[in-house]
Amino acid sequence: MSIATREQIESVIPHRKPMLLVDEVLEQTDKTIRCRKTFHSDEFFLQGHFPNFPLVPGVILCECCLQSGAILLASVTPAEGVVPVATRIDGAKFKRMVRPGETVDIDVTLNDVVSSAYFMTGRVTVDGQLAARLDFACSVAKPEN
Repeated sequence: MSIATREQIESVIPHRKPMLLVDEVLEQTDKTIRCRKTFHSDEFFLQGHFPNFPLVPGVILCECCLQSGAILLASVTPAEGVVPVATRIDGAKFKRMVRPGETVDIDVTLNDVVSSAYFMTGRVTVDGQLAARLDFACSVAKPEN
């Protein structure tokens, strides 16, 4: 059961279609979030990756984690009107291919906050099988008009 729909997600992060890679938020605490995304065969990044054997690119799985982390940060950052900015990805590991038609669960944990840097770990799973894992950091910035 969702606790946040696509419309609610769009109210807290700046990402929009075709780059919005979180369909719903399933669970959230102060330090964790679980989101879900279903990949469809018409996703732009699957066109040509790869002909006759489409795979979700690893960088897209990383972006799913970053966006889930951004949704989490929207509830823990002190300032209003800021956007999350990825500053680092470490130790990304890809353990399972993700294909069109599959649904991934995205779990992100906020590990530490140092000044304006937020350090997180993301895990992407399909039916309980690990597809990707990464550590990453974000900061928040005020958008310039």
